[in-house]
This record gives sequence, C-alpha cells and structure tokens, in this order.
Amino acid sequence: MNLMRFTAAFKISLPVQFKKEGGYFISHCPPLDVYSQGESKAIAKKNIEEAVRFFIIDCYERGTLEKVLKKSGFIPLRKPIPSRSKNKREEIAVFLPFVIDQESVSCRA
Repeated sequence: MNLMRFTAAFKISLPVQFKKEGGYFISHCPPLDVYSQGESKAIAKKNIEEAVRFFIIDCYERGTLEKVLKKSGFIPLRKPIPSRSKNKREEIAVFLPFVIDQESVSCRA
C-alpha cells in the first residue's frame, strides 16, 4: 500500500504585548491568553510564537480548538481583511505545520 502524504502550513497573525520585568521580557498573546518570556525581546517573541503554536496544536489534538477559538472571541469572516500596514500594534506570525495523510482523508463538507 502506497501512502500519499502531503504537507500544509497555516499562518496566523496575532497581536502580542511585551513588558519588561526585572531581567526578563514577558510576552503575552491577549486573544489566546498565552504567556512566555525571554532574556531579550527577540527571545521573548520567539518563545511566544512557539508557545502559541504548541497551544493551538494541543487544542487541535484534544478536539477543543473550535471551542477555545469561539470562547476567545474568534469569528470567521467570509472575505479577506485588507492589509493593516498603518496599524502600529505588534504582531507575531505563527506557522502551524500539518501532514495530510491521503489514506485517512474523508471530506465532511
């Protein structure tokens, strides 16, 4: 049996806040209420991206992602959002890698 596998990646952009406390930078993703930290702002940013990625993947694996997103106030839109290049808030880009196993795919739509 020849298994067909493909990879897919989703990219999400989320707002992030940084605050310096002592010798550390605390990073916070308010929509998901996920925190991390680092000895520099760059490390705190890398760590919050990883923490959010693990949080989302964990929710997906537990079957709670839809519930968590709804509880956090996420609402799906049917059309693209225009670029917000004028927006000054800080954001992180989180990549969510997946493997698609064609042997187990069934369309539910």
